[in-house]
Amino acid sequence: MAETRPIRAVWPGQPYPRGASWDGEGVNFSVFSANADKVELCIFDPSGRHEVQRIELRERTDEIWHSYLPEARPGLLYGYRVHGPYAPEKGHRFNPNKLLIEPYAKHLQGNVTWSDAHFGYRVGHSKADLSFDKRDSAPGTPKSRVIDSAFTWGDDKAPRVPWHDTVIYEAHVRGMTMRHPEVPPQLRGTYAGLATAPVIEHLQRLGITTLELMPVHAFFDDRHLLEKGLRNYWGYNTIGFFAPELRFSATGRVSEFKTMVKTLHSAGIEVILDVVYNHTAEGNQLGPTLSFRGLDNAAYYRLVPDDPRYYMDFTGTGNTLNLQHPRVLQLLMDSLRYWVLEMHVDGFRFDLASALARELFDVDRLGSFFDTIGQDPVLSQVKLIAEPWDIGSGGYQVGNFPPGWNEWNDKYRDTMRAYWKGDGGLIGDFARRFTGSSDLYEASGRKPHASINFITAHDGFTLEDLVSYNEKHNEGNGEDSRDGSNDNRSWNCGVEGPAADPAIRTLRRRQKRNLLATLLLSQGVPMMLAGDELGRTQNGNNNAYCQDNETSWLNWDLDEEQQRFLEFVAHMIDFRRRHAVFSRRRFLRANAINVEGLKEIVWLTPEGTEMTETEWNMHFARCLGVYLAGAAIERSDKRGRPVTDNNFMLLFNAHHEQIPFVLPQFLTDKAWWTVLDTSAETVPFEQRRHEAGALYPLQGRSLALLRETAYR
Repeated sequence: MAETRPIRAVWPGQPYPRGASWDGEGVNFSVFSANADKVELCIFDPSGRHEVQRIELRERTDEIWHSYLPEARPGLLYGYRVHGPYAPEKGHRFNPNKLLIEPYAKHLQGNVTWSDAHFGYRVGHSKADLSFDKRDSAPGTPKSRVIDSAFTWGDDKAPRVPWHDTVIYEAHVRGMTMRHPEVPPQLRGTYAGLATAPVIEHLQRLGITTLELMPVHAFFDDRHLLEKGLRNYWGYNTIGFFAPELRFSATGRVSEFKTMVKTLHSAGIEVILDVVYNHTAEGNQLGPTLSFRGLDNAAYYRLVPDDPRYYMDFTGTGNTLNLQHPRVLQLLMDSLRYWVLEMHVDGFRFDLASALARELFDVDRLGSFFDTIGQDPVLSQVKLIAEPWDIGSGGYQVGNFPPGWNEWNDKYRDTMRAYWKGDGGLIGDFARRFTGSSDLYEASGRKPHASINFITAHDGFTLEDLVSYNEKHNEGNGEDSRDGSNDNRSWNCGVEGPAADPAIRTLRRRQKRNLLATLLLSQGVPMMLAGDELGRTQNGNNNAYCQDNETSWLNWDLDEEQQRFLEFVAHMIDFRRRHAVFSRRRFLRANAINVEGLKEIVWLTPEGTEMTETEWNMHFARCLGVYLAGAAIERSDKRGRPVTDNNFMLLFNAHHEQIPFVLPQFLTDKAWWTVLDTSAETVPFEQRRHEAGALYPLQGRSLALLRETAYR
């Protein structure tokens, strides 16, 4: 039960651990502020509507304010009011009239109810943020809640899927199940819904090893979106780095998230989180005072050195967290460890990770944040993925993150989209991306799995829309389609949007098979966008960040075409799992000779000859092949026995016409058997025999995969 009686005993307490910590007898409160004059702990009644007591934290140790309340119990609702100078021109924005969310809060109760009282300045004043507002923001501010973290994990174990076996599925907690007919209505859109049997069975049927959840840290809906009848659906607007977002909870309890993780682990599925540590929901100098700004603006945020009234914005959101400050760096490290040790997640994808590496103005790949993670005995052992860019100068850092980090590889995305769209001059770059992007990662000692390969992600077109639209259609976002990228490298196959023409529909299905098969046969780690296997469309919206509706939610009511494509995707993931040649642990070496006396990789022309330097540079070329020697694999099984595989040949044709492809005799005198041809609609595929030296009828805009097989 939450406390309702006034708390009488106040003991000094300890500066660590930070936050509100229940030890079985009382609660220790600890909060950082270097420049505050006074810190008050505000206690609220169980409804969160009435402030019943203020307790001044009189103890201060190394800029940490702390007290211990022996009468406090889990369930207690609280916030902070912090006194200090209000001098925006000097970087200070203290305002005790604003109730502040505690940075280490594990649970936030209630939603923000926006009003002008949330702003430290008088909205509409002629001098804007230089003015001072005395209205109390507490009535519309969520309250921090003391929790008892006890949970029965039992024999829960991290699946620890090796990188070379990993298949990532990027999903949104709410969108995944809101329309799922087999998920109980009261669980749809929640952590509990993700843990239901129908969802887990779908992931297992696909062969997904790793579920990457879009932001689940507590976040706020932007005021301007709510005024338009929209919401911040994606969640890249974090306010609490320890609290799970409870709009995704059926029970309103933190334990629901833990139950989800435990259930997915039991099914052998990892959980990694998309985390936003580069900025917060407080925006720029005209943003609200919700937490960090009121606790110690000058410490928590990167301010313009010559004019600290303003924020350095490398994120496009108005502010950037100040990881140069040791207490802010400690906050992020404590948060990451909390999610690994307390919530049992298996890794992280870092939004706009370049912003975390900026020591001064430039991106420093050996920044303190990455050094600290690299030496941490807990965090260095989980999956770490960078979105390797931000919007600042020099922020594009694909290939430049340190060892131990994997990266979203947008060069892979752009090349594969453009190649299958039919653009010329790309076969060289296609080959580099298909084989793991050694040009980006090998020099730093990293392996092919450093490349997180993807065709689509939450930001941009879905796979269905990629083959159905030439232009974005974001009218529903209320910005006259000015938002969202204009560089989509998409192709509508002849008609913009839905098409009734059977020929166009057939071509679109083939293009989807081409793109997904390429993704799942490439070296590196494949990442799929949730719903692509179901034919999900956003009707051409390539920036559906504010669409918490059927535009974004997965549709589980599949027609025959969609069901066939789902079977195709599951078949391809299973094929990748069974054949180690498509997920090598090291980069392929063009001049290495395998045990059969052949190169482990050979690139081929349609004439059945090995590619020459001149042929790589032919702008008109849109067709090529590659031989992969399965006998050259360097992998062992769990018992140390060598793993071998078949020899394969892949033929790619992005040209619109059929190209007869000579199956080269210099590679083998054995026959080849068709494993896959994307010009065919059926699954499984009819396996046909082809003699060495024969012509393979490689259809326009198609991919063929052949396996070397001895004569029978």
